[in-house]
Amino acid sequence: MSDAIEAISIGFSVALIFSIPFAFFAFMRYLRYKETIALAERGLLRPQRRSNGRQTTKWGFVISAFGLAFTCGLWPLGFMPDAPQFPLGFGPWMLIGLLPLFFGIALICIGELSREDELAQDAIEDIDPIPPHKMGG
Repeated sequence: MSDAIEAISIGFSVALIFSIPFAFFAFMRYLRYKETIALAERGLLRPQRRSNGRQTTKWGFVISAFGLAFTCGLWPLGFMPDAPQFPLGFGPWMLIGLLPLFFGIALICIGELSREDELAQDAIEDIDPIPPHKMGG
């Protein structure tokens, strides 16, 4: 009986620890919603955030560096004498480093592509959108 209670308490503790970040983000989302509603009641709009792809690129480099560090740190596990023989020492444990590495590389690519799209959009916006006959003068 005490083993069951111990297992349940451990499971509940782990679930509680992992649910705290989700609760925090849900609360932040709720506060943002309430702020948007308060602005709408006053007839105002929330300013639209524009991203130029730099944040995505920065996070891509951070996550890629993190994944590369894990990949380099876990690679020697494949050369241990008791480890099963995998080609070049790459075993399933390498996914811990390879997944963030390639996710970060994807973020870098997305950031660079969105920056090029935004530069093209800025070039289009530079054209005067007000026709000459609508100009007051």
